[in-house]
Amino acid sequence: MKQTKLFRPPALPVDDSMIIEGDSLYAVGRLPSDFFQCVVTSPPYWGLRDYEIDGQIGLEPTLDQFLSHLVTIFSEVKRVLRDDGTLWLNIGDSYTSGNRGYRAPDKKNPARTMSVRPDTPEGLKPKDLIGVPWRLALELQKNGWYLRSDIVWNKPNAMPESVKDRPTRSHEYLFLFSKSERYFYDHKAVREENGRNRRSVWNVHTQGFPGAHFATFPPKLIEPCVLAATKPGDFVLDPFFGSGTVGVVSNNLGRKYVGVELNPEYISIASDRLRTGENRILRLAVGQ
Repeated sequence: MKQTKLFRPPALPVDDSMIIEGDSLYAVGRLPSDFFQCVVTSPPYWGLRDYEIDGQIGLEPTLDQFLSHLVTIFSEVKRVLRDDGTLWLNIGDSYTSGNRGYRAPDKKNPARTMSVRPDTPEGLKPKDLIGVPWRLALELQKNGWYLRSDIVWNKPNAMPESVKDRPTRSHEYLFLFSKSERYFYDHKAVREENGRNRRSVWNVHTQGFPGAHFATFPPKLIEPCVLAATKPGDFVLDPFFGSGTVGVVSNNLGRKYVGVELNPEYISIASDRLRTGENRILRLAVGQ
């Protein structure tokens, strides 16, 4: 059988920090192979927000489609990661919708209200905790990633919930993956205050950002990832850049960054925070 060789456009030149406005899969596909020392990112969670933009991730009709979408993107991420590089992935969980096409208002958390919501995944029941983080982690593991650590992000100031039949959720997961069996990890750079090796429960307060009406990465969550995974001057990639916190932390620590973001509103917020000139923002349409 004759095989068709897929055409890959020439890699984009990357010689300094930059923001790319565009679809994550296509944009990462245009980045050079074996280039980034570290990836730190938090993709949109499934069924929790409607960002009201074409091509958004997180409102796929089924959980399997959501997971498949992310696994495909992270396959490209693995290609652009150096052999001794690591991926630090934050992903939140959610509960089944009971096949309601909306999410009801919550006085303690108004942002949770949604007018559209995916159906309950097959095999699950109303009110089930879906287990999205571990489902994604295991899919990535099957796709060749080394799953090295599950880090619990404990939120001392977690958002209250109007629930009376379960504990209020006050944690998320941060997974450490590597591309290879052996990889760069500077354990001395992230020792705890008493000098012991960093443990797998991190107490980090959530932190809002003025002008952003969506969840933002706390810098204190990102800093240990960048310090452990890179050296000064290395490049860090965030394929779901949002408000640009990975870029801010990378700048502060003497690293360079590339951030990919689909939403022009978030590009504006990130570029303002990072004081990025127009010459460092690449607006990439599919086909370019």
